[in-house]
Amino acid sequence: MPEVIFTGPAGRLEGRFQPAKQRNGPIAIILHPHPQFGGTMNNQVIYQLFYMFTKRGFAVLRFNFRGVGRSQGEFDHGAGELSDAAAALDWVQSMHPDARIRIFIQLRLMFQFRCPRG
Repeated sequence: MPEVIFTGPAGRLEGRFQPAKQRNGPIAIILHPHPQFGGTMNNQVIYQLFYMFTKRGFAVLRFNFRGVGRSQGEFDHGAGELSDAAAALDWVQSMHPDARIRIFIQLRLMFQFRCPRG
């Protein structure tokens, strides 16, 4: 699983990439949970998804959004992070131009707060 650095809109983005086994293998980009709540590409679920897609012959990228880990930039309330994901797709497509299928996986953490009735 080679470490990669690619250019994003706010600077360098850090990731891990595994090329597809076949030249036209599908692409999966795995997006980590919310960065303001501790989400990183090293989240255990993200890590397991990365290897699941790798075993199935996908070209797989997991990366840290801007401001997380060694990725440059600062949290941008979703707009910048969407641009980071688009830059990630551009980068993977440049590595695998013959890929026909592209999949984004985003892990969302859901929180529910309940107030006791008084």
